[in-house]
Amino acid sequence: MANKRTLKKAINQICEELFTEAVAASLYGTESHKDNTEAVLVALVKTQRNFISRVSHPEPGIQAKAYYKDLREKFAAQASEIADQINNL
Repeated sequence: MANKRTLKKAINQICEELFTEAVAASLYGTESHKDNTEAVLVALVKTQRNFISRVSHPEPGIQAKAYYKDLREKFAAQASEIADQINNL
């Protein structure tokens, strides 16, 4: 990890791209998936807020390197899950 700012920027960029894809899917998809689209968008915003706040306030008692490695892995898994949900819209 280079620094917190870089990590926050990467999280924001990934979430912005996923948000754009979800909006595009909602515009060009069917009307029956409107509730699913809104749920995906809400989950995406909550995920972004959660991980950004976790970057700013690491858990005490855990080594920084291990904490941020775990944070990146969990974010990647969450982003992949949201991307799969967007693909299913």
